[in-house]
Amino acid sequence: MSDHEVSKRKVLAIVTNYGVEQDELVVPLDHLRGWGAQVDVAAVTKEAVETLVGDKEPGRTLHPDLALDDVDPAGYDLLLVPGGTLNADTLRTQDSARRIVRAFSESGRPVAAICHGPWVLVDAEAVAGKRLTSYPSLQTDIRNAGGEWTDQPVVTDDAGGWTLITSRNPGDLEPFVREIDAALSVPGLSGS
Repeated sequence: MSDHEVSKRKVLAIVTNYGVEQDELVVPLDHLRGWGAQVDVAAVTKEAVETLVGDKEPGRTLHPDLALDDVDPAGYDLLLVPGGTLNADTLRTQDSARRIVRAFSESGRPVAAICHGPWVLVDAEAVAGKRLTSYPSLQTDIRNAGGEWTDQPVVTDDAGGWTLITSRNPGDLEPFVREIDAALSVPGLSGS
């Protein structure tokens, strides 16, 4: 893929303004931007996004590009949903976040969710018939929503006409990012 093609890729990351796990947002964000993708961060409000490390220590502060309510999901190639317990638990209660997830899954575009991130997919009714992983505490919610939970570093499932990439925690970021690259058909960590 040429640099010109890479620069046409658009990724949307959805978060709340407090509690997103720093590396689950920053590592994919920096990686994707590093190869030329446009990555927009949408938060509940346009106020600063305060990340956490390990759900408790203050992390980096980022500034969102837009508010969730202002997102037009049609303009993006992939949706990124980072975790963080506080982030994910609040994000899943946001109508706009659920709307965005449904727009991606119904249109066949890939979604990548890590750690507690799949919670918003559960509430968006997007996990039925999908095989996925997450932070272990979500497995009952995923199963109750019709998904098949498994304990693996990364799971990519193409069932239902759309790709879902999931990982368990920040320790799985390398294979998680590699699968995002594959979904966007971008040479990445896999050496492709």
